[in-house]
Amino acid sequence: MASATRDRDESKGVVFVREDDGSITAKDLETGLARGGDTRAEALAQLAEVLELHEGGGEPIDDPDAFLREELDIDPDELDDDRELPDFLQ
Repeated sequence: MASATRDRDESKGVVFVREDDGSITAKDLETGLARGGDTRAEALAQLAEVLELHEGGGEPIDDPDAFLREELDIDPDELDDDRELPDFLQ
């Protein structure tokens, strides 16, 4: 049987926030990372994916320009060349 304790570490765990538009945000207290969805389960699944990527999981992107075109429908030739790329595209 599980029990609650008053000595919980408030810097760990996940909190859920209902947004004004009705969506739910799940936030990991340890990392500060957050993701949203239409339900708690969807927000938590999205957060799990973000945490996996944050911890080095996932697949590398071999061709960033092709990824932008095919997956995100962004033309890399129209992007500002002076911008700093996110870590996963460097």
